[in-house]
Order: sequence, then structure tokens, then C-alpha cells
Amino acid sequence: MKLRPIISTIFATITVSLILFSPVFSMDDPGFTISRMAVCERISDREPYGITDTFSIDAGTVFCFLEAKDIEFDTTISFVWYFEGQEKARISLPLQKGRRWRTYSSKKLANLKGSWTVELQESSGIVLNTVSFQVQ
Repeated sequence: MKLRPIISTIFATITVSLILFSPVFSMDDPGFTISRMAVCERISDREPYGITDTFSIDAGTVFCFLEAKDIEFDTTISFVWYFEGQEKARISLPLQKGRRWRTYSSKKLANLKGSWTVELQESSGIVLNTVSFQVQ
């Protein structure tokens, strides 16, 4: 019985498994932790104020705030804004390697009352987090 092909197959399978499921190469690991993500009425000194899930149409603009921690490498994230399931804006912003990074995106409401959602996506398009809100 020839063991060499069997051993080669087992070795190849283990190698591929280690690469695919290693934390360094994990497709599910964006390389940072989402500490906070919220929609709010305004941002001041890189902090969200007026966090809520319901906004008046009179607000005019809504902000989506993100605090990321333990960022392992420089990367790009996108805030994707949806109104009633239809994409309205996609804003890509950097996250830099480090202990903590705060950033935000904003969207003018354009008199659109109804259900809104903001997705946080990594550069490959994988959705990392979602927040929803209503405009009345």
C-alpha cells in the first residue's frame, strides 16, 4: 500500500484548513472591534449627541457614529445608507491601525420620511453592523 499519496493529501488538507481558519486570514474578522455605532442628531468633539432611533424630518441631517478599537491594520470601511431598502449613499472612510479610532458619516434626509438603515461594511462588502431608524 502506498502511503505517500495519502500523507500528501492529509498534509495539504491540514495546510489549507490552517490558512482558511487562522485568525490572520479569517474572512469574518475585519481586524477591529466595533465598540460603539449609533445614529444621532450631531457630533461634537468626535462624540455622538442626541442618540435616538426616531428623528423629525425637521432634523435635516442624521449622523452615524462609529468607534472602533484594537485596529490591527489600516483599512477602509463604508457607511451605506438605505431608505426603504434602496441605497441612497455610500461613504468610504479610513480606519488607521491603533488602539482606538472614531469616525462618522452624515446624510441629509431630503424630506424622506420612513425607514432608514445604515450598514457598516468592510472593503469586501461584508456587513459588519447595522443600525436602523425612523424619520417622521
